[in-house]
Amino acid sequence: MSSNITCKSASKVLVCLLATLPLAASCAEDTATDSHSYEALTELFADWREFESPPLLDGAPDYTAERFAAAYEEFARYRARLDAIDPVGWPIAQQVDWHIVNAEMNGFDFNHRVLKPWVRDPAFYQSIWTYQSDVPAHEGPTHHAVLELWTYEFPLSADEEQRMIGDLRVIPPLMRQAPGNLTGNARDLWVAGIRNIRNQRKHLDSILEMAGDGVSGELTEAIAEAQAATDELVAWLEEQAPSKTGPSGLGKDQYTWYQQQVHYLPMTWKEEVDLLQRELDRAWSSLKLEEHRNRGLPQQVAVANPEEYDRLADESAARLMAWLEDEEVMHVKDNMDPALREHLGVFVPVETRNFFWIAAHLDPTPLYTHFYHWWDLAQIRDEPHASPIRRGALLYNIFDTRNEGTATGVEEMFMHAGLYDVNPRSRELVWIMLAQRAARGLGSLYAHANEMTMAEAGTVHVDWTPRGWMGTERELMEFEQQLYLRQPGYGTSYVTGKYLLERLLAHRTKQTENDETPYTLRDFYAELNEAGSVPIALVHWQLTGDDSDVRKILAAR
Repeated sequence: MSSNITCKSASKVLVCLLATLPLAASCAEDTATDSHSYEALTELFADWREFESPPLLDGAPDYTAERFAAAYEEFARYRARLDAIDPVGWPIAQQVDWHIVNAEMNGFDFNHRVLKPWVRDPAFYQSIWTYQSDVPAHEGPTHHAVLELWTYEFPLSADEEQRMIGDLRVIPPLMRQAPGNLTGNARDLWVAGIRNIRNQRKHLDSILEMAGDGVSGELTEAIAEAQAATDELVAWLEEQAPSKTGPSGLGKDQYTWYQQQVHYLPMTWKEEVDLLQRELDRAWSSLKLEEHRNRGLPQQVAVANPEEYDRLADESAARLMAWLEDEEVMHVKDNMDPALREHLGVFVPVETRNFFWIAAHLDPTPLYTHFYHWWDLAQIRDEPHASPIRRGALLYNIFDTRNEGTATGVEEMFMHAGLYDVNPRSRELVWIMLAQRAARGLGSLYAHANEMTMAEAGTVHVDWTPRGWMGTERELMEFEQQLYLRQPGYGTSYVTGKYLLERLLAHRTKQTENDETPYTLRDFYAELNEAGSVPIALVHWQLTGDDSDVRKILAAR
């Protein structure tokens, strides 16, 4: 076990890679005198983030081939600056920050070389988001100037109307730019992405309706221009769709490289398949054992009306928060209960319930434990991290194993710790939710290996979800499988992150087993939260001093 990783071996590989890039040699000379200080890293991070955000072209972010060709040459300078900073000897937390910047730069490199969402994925050009993501940034590749509709309150004030107009004016030039950029041949991504742009048209109609009779001429004009440009892009995408015949998956080798070097997941494609298959089998077998144990108990009955749902939601949230405090599972902060209660949900008629709300109408507590997400976001908002590198959302969904893995992991952890002792039937719901997440992730792995189409991956998702709860929910299945094809590793991060979280708990508690002062669950979750929304492998290193995962990742490069 080592607390310091030398970056020199990794740098040798990177220097070889950079040698093929224009300006690499001059970049190395320019950065020869760079300091090895942590301050140099934070300065680089600020410059890097400014560079990563593209310049504007006709009022919209520039994703043209010409811009990326020039940016990739400039990228070599940032890569060389990072390689010139050797963090050996720094505190582990600061070394972790070096690796976060390294991961983001690897992500930029991979997007340029392989993923190319602006070339392969029409959904990249979706500009209107109606909801706040429950993780630090929107899931999947997202352009840099989206309209966050959920941040607006209607009727709009004068200032908010001007903000809306500014957001809307990005849409027409971006829609016009898209056909020149979208030269890829990924059929599944193309066909699925058309739906995103069609939905954008519906959202524009909704904005006009929500604005009401008092809407200004300027806002009406901005909406109309965005509607027309969106219609034109949809028509072009539909016209081009029959010619798109290529695969959408990355292939096993590229998938593994991306997961290891960008998301710092110390696993290969095959290792992920083995883990998700094991978790799928374990979830099913555990469900059947739970059902046997509970065979003498009454079946759970779904609430029948809004009043019953509201009462059940309130009681479940209160019971969860009290349990966390009374059983000394977590330090319950003042912002946690309000963060949870903003997302308790509402009654949904039987015929329109998706998978998660089928379970929630029996007992929403398992879903509310997954809403650890909102506690994460409350902490990001109310307790900004001391490190500027960890203060906001990491690029390219690099946070996925930490945020999705923790939200999934605590579902089972809290169950084992006794959350459902008063309601054993709800343990069955936990296993059903794990099976669904393992099944959908397993399907996504085969889609990225190009061994299944997106639709075929969806059949794994549907067929292996217990009780047929995905059988009539085509919209949710399509949304999830499309996201996982767009964002490699996101579909598996729920289960891979859960595994890494469980392993972290095991290793951290083993280290403290003989300590004079007991190490508690409260201590564990406090340390986890303090580390921030960064890959679990890096959290493992910071909390345990064990850098073996990171050494494995660097060696694989």
